[in-house]
Amino acid sequence: MKFTISPILETFPTYRVAVLLAEDLTVAPDRGDALDALIAQGEVEAAERFDPEDLGGVPAIADWRRAYRDFGIKQTKYRSSVERLLRSAVKGRGLPRINRPVDAYNLISIRHLAPIGADDLDRVDGDLAFRFAAGTESFLPLGKEDQGEDPPKPGEVVYVDAAKVLCRRWNWYQDGRSCISPRTRRAVVTLQSLGHADVEAAAEDLSRLWRDFCGVRASWQIADAAHPDLTFE
Repeated sequence: MKFTISPILETFPTYRVAVLLAEDLTVAPDRGDALDALIAQGEVEAAERFDPEDLGGVPAIADWRRAYRDFGIKQTKYRSSVERLLRSAVKGRGLPRINRPVDAYNLISIRHLAPIGADDLDRVDGDLAFRFAAGTESFLPLGKEDQGEDPPKPGEVVYVDAAKVLCRRWNWYQDGRSCISPRTRRAVVTLQSLGHADVEAAAEDLSRLWRDFCGVRASWQIADAAHPDLTFE
């Protein structure tokens, strides 16, 4: 499997991604007491650290707001995944409860201020890329699959495999066909930065957390301007 960020680097030269492959994943529906306590602690720390009325002043969040504007997204309802999670945490709503691995990577996302997304590797087709959309790609929004296709707008940044969009508007909304589910055993995870988030530290942190709570064996590589193309066995 190949992975590339080459198509968007001319426009976004500071973009960096840790691409993590996980095997032997166990997807428990509940967090369990220990992980639940860690997430609760992370929510408290975020609320103490950040002003919910000034998230735009956080450099890592400001990075993504600028990037979204640069590819034509001006409406405030479209925010990066990390901003939406952080806003929920600091406003006391807490992080969403999905399943154990997803809840764990959402904690790492707000801890390191990096957008994170994961896909079931056995439901991914071919090679992976972050690129600009043509506007004709297949996309079925997670949780809204019965409403039919919602193709991306031409020019928005999308994360794709050979057959479909895995995530629209860079890291805004995931396709439902490759999401982490109870039957997932292998996953590919992207941990993303436009300069202010330390994706190496985030990948190390997530590897430990998934090992401890999901039984995972993980390895990861970094894609950046110097090494935009990765190959995985």
